[in-house]
Amino acid sequence: MATTVKDQLILNVLKEDQVPQNKITVVGVGAVGMACAIIILMKDLADELALVDVIEDKLKGEMMDLQYGSLFLKTPKIVSGKDYSVTANSKLIVITTGARQQEGENHLNLVQRNVNIFKFIIPNIVKYSPNCKLLIVSNPVDILTYVAWKLSGFPKNRVIGSGCNLDSAHFHYLMEERLGVHSSSYHGWVLGEHGDSSVPIWSGVNVAGVSLRNLYPALGIDADSENWKEVHKQVVESAYEVIKLKGYTSWAIGLSVADLAESIRKNLRRVHPIPTMIKGLYGINEDAFLSVPCVLGQNGISDVVKVNLNPDEASCLKKSADTLWGIQKEL
Repeated sequence: MATTVKDQLILNVLKEDQVPQNKITVVGVGAVGMACAIIILMKDLADELALVDVIEDKLKGEMMDLQYGSLFLKTPKIVSGKDYSVTANSKLIVITTGARQQEGENHLNLVQRNVNIFKFIIPNIVKYSPNCKLLIVSNPVDILTYVAWKLSGFPKNRVIGSGCNLDSAHFHYLMEERLGVHSSSYHGWVLGEHGDSSVPIWSGVNVAGVSLRNLYPALGIDADSENWKEVHKQVVESAYEVIKLKGYTSWAIGLSVADLAESIRKNLRRVHPIPTMIKGLYGINEDAFLSVPCVLGQNGISDVVKVNLNPDEASCLKKSADTLWGIQKEL
C-alpha cells in the first residue's frame, strides 16, 4: 500500500482540536485595516489572524499576500472570508470598516453612513465571538463606539475606541520637535472627542515630572508669545493634511491600534486616552463616549484615571459631550 510523503515523514501522536487562544480579527481590509493587521502580526500579538470584508477579491489577495510571508512571522494561521464564521472564537475584533472620510469632510458627516454598516457587522460578530473585546477604529470613532456598545449589548469595559490614543501620540511628537526630548518622556494628554473638538490638557503637561505650566504660566493660552496652542491645532489638522497629500491615513493609526491591542493581549494595564462611557464624570450626564485616561488590560477598560481639569478644560470636555450627544440622539 502506497504511503504519502507526509505519512512517511510524520507520526501523529495526538488528535487535537485546534482552537486559537489569542485570535484577533480585523474587519475591513482597506489601508487602515491592513496597517492594523501588519503591525499586529509584527508585534506577535495573535496566534490566528482573521480578515473580513465585502470585497472578496481584495480580501483574498490581502490574505494570500500575508500568508506568503508567514516564514517571517510568528502567527501560524491567517484566514479570511466574507462570512463572519471565519471570525469565530476571536479574543479581540478590530473594526476599521466604513465609509471613508472625503477630503474636507468632517468626522461627524460620516455618522449615518457608518451606523447602517454597523447594524450588519456587530450582530454577526457577537454571534460568533460573544466574549470578545471590540476595538472600534472607524470614524467618527466616539459615536461609533457608543453605537457598537448599544448594538452589541456588551458591558462597557469590552467596547473600546481608538479615540485620542493617536491624537495624544501626535501631541507628544510635536512636543518632541520643540523640546528635543523623546516623545515617550512626556506626559501630555489630548482628551475628549477624537476630532475637531478635542481638548489638550495643558495643565498636566510635564517632562520628568516637571510641569511646563509651572515653568511657563502662559503655556497653551491665547497670550502665549511661544504659541504652544499651535501644537494642538496641528494635531487636529494633521489628518486633513495627510488625506490631502496621500488620500487617506493609515500607518500612524495602525501603530496606535496595535499599541492598544498589545495592552489588552498582554494585560499590560497601561493608561491610554481612549473613549469610555463618561456619564457621571466632569458634570456630564449623557451617554457619551469620550477619551479620558483609561487603564487597559485583558478585560478591556478596568479603571478610569480621574484627571484634575481646570474649569476651562472641563467646560471644553462638556462641550465635546454635548456635540456628540446632539448627534447620537438623532440616530
